[in-house]
Amino acid sequence: MPQMLDSDIKYLPGVGPKRAELLNKELGISTFRDLLYYFPFRYVDRSRFYSVREIDSSSAYIQLRGRITRIDKVGQARSQRLVARFTDGTGSIDLVFFKGIKWMEEKLQIGPEYVVFGKPSVFGQSWNLVHPEVDLATEERLSQLGVMMGVYSSTEKLHAAGITNKFFEKMIGTLLDKVLGTLEETLPAWIRDQKHLAPLDFALQNIHFPGSVQDLSRAQRRLKFEELFYLQLSLLRQKSIRMRADSGVVFRRIGDYFNKTYEALPFPLTGAQKRVLKEIRSDVGSGKQMNRLLQGDVGSGKTLVAVLAAMMALDNGFQACVMAPTEVLANQHYHSMLKFLAPSGARVELLTGNTKAKEREAIHAGLRDGSVQILVGTHALIEDTVQFRNLALAVIDEQHRFGVEQRAKLWSKSAVAPHVLVMTATPIPRTLAMTLYGDLDVSVLDELPPGRKPVETVHWTENRRGDLYNFMRQQIALGRQVFVVYPLIKESEKMDYKNLEEGYLHITEAFPAPQYVTAVVHGKQKAENKAYDMDLFAKGRAHILVATSVIEVGVDVPNASVMVIESAERFGLSQLHQLRGRVGRGAEKSYCILMTGYKLSNESKQRIELMCATNDGFELAEADLKMRGPGDFEGTRQSGLAFDLHIADLAKDSPALVEARELGEKILADDPLLERIENRLLVEQLRTLRLDTTVKDYSKIS
Repeated sequence: MPQMLDSDIKYLPGVGPKRAELLNKELGISTFRDLLYYFPFRYVDRSRFYSVREIDSSSAYIQLRGRITRIDKVGQARSQRLVARFTDGTGSIDLVFFKGIKWMEEKLQIGPEYVVFGKPSVFGQSWNLVHPEVDLATEERLSQLGVMMGVYSSTEKLHAAGITNKFFEKMIGTLLDKVLGTLEETLPAWIRDQKHLAPLDFALQNIHFPGSVQDLSRAQRRLKFEELFYLQLSLLRQKSIRMRADSGVVFRRIGDYFNKTYEALPFPLTGAQKRVLKEIRSDVGSGKQMNRLLQGDVGSGKTLVAVLAAMMALDNGFQACVMAPTEVLANQHYHSMLKFLAPSGARVELLTGNTKAKEREAIHAGLRDGSVQILVGTHALIEDTVQFRNLALAVIDEQHRFGVEQRAKLWSKSAVAPHVLVMTATPIPRTLAMTLYGDLDVSVLDELPPGRKPVETVHWTENRRGDLYNFMRQQIALGRQVFVVYPLIKESEKMDYKNLEEGYLHITEAFPAPQYVTAVVHGKQKAENKAYDMDLFAKGRAHILVATSVIEVGVDVPNASVMVIESAERFGLSQLHQLRGRVGRGAEKSYCILMTGYKLSNESKQRIELMCATNDGFELAEADLKMRGPGDFEGTRQSGLAFDLHIADLAKDSPALVEARELGEKILADDPLLERIENRLLVEQLRTLRLDTTVKDYSKIS
């Protein structure tokens, strides 16, 4: 049966090569299995008929029963449409067709009774249904209308090619007829019994064509649990393999590099920093490869922990590297490290896309002979030309921006597996951390360094623009600096840049030169112009920095005490929190002002209120996950989730996730490498789902 499920979708009756190509391109459906596991994103009650009189603005998909009273062609040539007037005795509605006009004109007749299904919209002053499903109300058709009908995500191109929701139903119905009764179970019987899960055949039939609300619920529970279970089992197995491989470089001593750096610190470490350093020390001395996630809110002192971890490597004769996702952040780390490392005499270099050829050659030579002890950089670090003499610690900042393959490339630069410390300033809720970083040990920096004051956050609307400018002038008069940030959303980039340019003009009018200096930073600038303006602000020579959210990660200007976020309703919670973290880095009281329009959606209101109520990044992250779901969670789209979730929702299904993880832990406690005969099905399923690929990455470097 696995072979049949791996068949090319073009061989399913009714599909063919052209539709197969389109399904693959638009939705990534290329095999029978892909289609079978392409689930509806919601369901509509098809047992109920609405009346035209009942339609209102809250109506989603509706089903009507009635007759067509007239059929007209409207417009000329390319803009032509077919309009059929439909009535059920309580009122009338237009059925509108822009495509397939000739075919629909032949199909539709005045007089017979039809069943019509679609989404109502308003055109002019009246309701209409655009491209609805239309079927003759025969006894056979009426008997086929189930209680629930799945609605499948689609695209305009698919609709234009006639691959509608009805076509999905037909394709999946054909496929289920072929495979049901022949499918091999993907979960062992003992797990199904213990967790009271429905059989696979039942689940797949009822996820697509539910017999009842209860049947749908049973199908969803089975498929969600299975998806989360195999994801967790994969992550836990990777960890299990790693923990059993004696592949870690042992750091036996703490010496001068660590001690000189530590003793010269201008402030004491927080209790959280000391605790995390002990955890790292234990890892690097264990003989096992360290794979640790360091989570810390903005300003919690992660960079210093990374510096001291690097000193442990140097004290044992090894090299370390720090990889950051952007040049801005790489520069930030480099300058912080220079400051901290000065007393120890350690040699640290910076390698980015902008490093000049001559400097690059010297850095490469120093890496090969070991005289460059710490290398800080961007993706440039994983280029083939970069070769270390004895790399033993890799620090990866904002890991969600690097995929699994990039990490494996970094590991391959060392004869032995380097210890890996992953850092993120994006607070990640527990359920998401268990999935994104389920194979890592987790440390949390949950204290702010002494002297850091919480940022005061307020919400103002456009009518307080004058108050805002007065407040900015007061702060600048006190010697402080101000960030003004504009949103940058891919879909409306041109519009956003226009807003930024207009905003910049308003600011320069309200804060004229030479009394005030305003710098500007955005993604469309040349790198040297961006660097010049950023430097102007960082060195205190500009009072105001107008920017897009490019400054979200890695800009450290302790003298900046005000963060103004324009159109704050267009940012997600985690992004707002990251931006707020750019201020409050000095000893002075800092402020974050959220500027919005007057009309806000309920969700936007909720986000803004939460931002004003708390500075706790983890509390905000939990709320963000609940409100927006993991797909939109900042950065996680390219996080290297082991596989796409077809049905489970990390925000809503956290109890199932915890249950699945506990089961995975229990199985691996008895059989760490899944070698027993009774676990053969689990191994086969991990292979089928391609969840054993990252295990290979680990074994390759162990």
